[in-house]
Amino acid sequence: MLLGALSVGLLLVPGPAGASGSVARGLGPGLIGFAIGTLLTVLVTMALVRRHMARVRAADARARRAKRLAELGAMTRGLAHEIKNPLSTIGLNVQLLTESIEDLRLDEDDRGPLLRRLGSLGREAERLRGILTDFLEYAGELRLEPRPADLNATVDELIDFFLPQAESQGVRVRSDLSRGELVAWIDPPHIKQAVLNLMLNALQAMSKQPEGAARELILRTGRETGEDRESVAVLHVIDTGSGIPAEAIERIFDPYFTTKAGGSGLGLPTARRIIEGHGGRLEVHTEPGRGTDFSVSLPCERTEIQGEGPARG
Repeated sequence: MLLGALSVGLLLVPGPAGASGSVARGLGPGLIGFAIGTLLTVLVTMALVRRHMARVRAADARARRAKRLAELGAMTRGLAHEIKNPLSTIGLNVQLLTESIEDLRLDEDDRGPLLRRLGSLGREAERLRGILTDFLEYAGELRLEPRPADLNATVDELIDFFLPQAESQGVRVRSDLSRGELVAWIDPPHIKQAVLNLMLNALQAMSKQPEGAARELILRTGRETGEDRESVAVLHVIDTGSGIPAEAIERIFDPYFTTKAGGSGLGLPTARRIIEGHGGRLEVHTEPGRGTDFSVSLPCERTEIQGEGPARG
């Protein structure tokens, strides 16, 4: 329309006798070019405006969706707490009932089935409490208080705590720690929780090893150069289990995915969330029939990702 109007205007431009034709011929191409440029500018501007409005609408939809997810998360965590408290009461009453039945004068044929049923009830209640505990740890806000700390000392403390459980299952724990201090910027309690999840995963991986097979859990530390050429502290949690199947390796960090009976499927996702919250990385290397190596890389200096909030208090 704009181009048509300008063309009509050219035909109506007055001029001196005998010169109007030459003036029109001289001005015509310039004005037509100006009209085309103006039209293209308008079209481009309209396209940019439409794109901007689409982005605004998409951002608004994401904000509403994020708000809704946050509300659902808060409701779910509240529901988990409400379920967890009655489960504790159920577990306590199962224990009291068991003691009462044991004190009753009953034939063993009558007492035995009652105790077995109560035992099954207690185990299921405890399993549900464990699932809810894992869920609350995974879904709760991750608040870190990172500071310079010796990763070797943190691993040593964790080994001392874990050793009785490993020995009870016939697993030998071996540490291969770097010499001296290995200072990393970490929140030690949270890192202990993440590494403990990896150690428990390794223990479960070796639980079905055939008799006489090597059952060894190795924790190895060192200092390496990361992808950004900065120094990182590295911890390897290595087991001599059967390895992770190829069809499962892509899903092991998905919430609730597990190949183990009775597992919650939140141990590895929680470990990765904690480690990445420190600005670190969690990688897995596995070889069927020989074992698995979970590699934890942690920054030696403070990063912008760390310290999502004050420590829980």
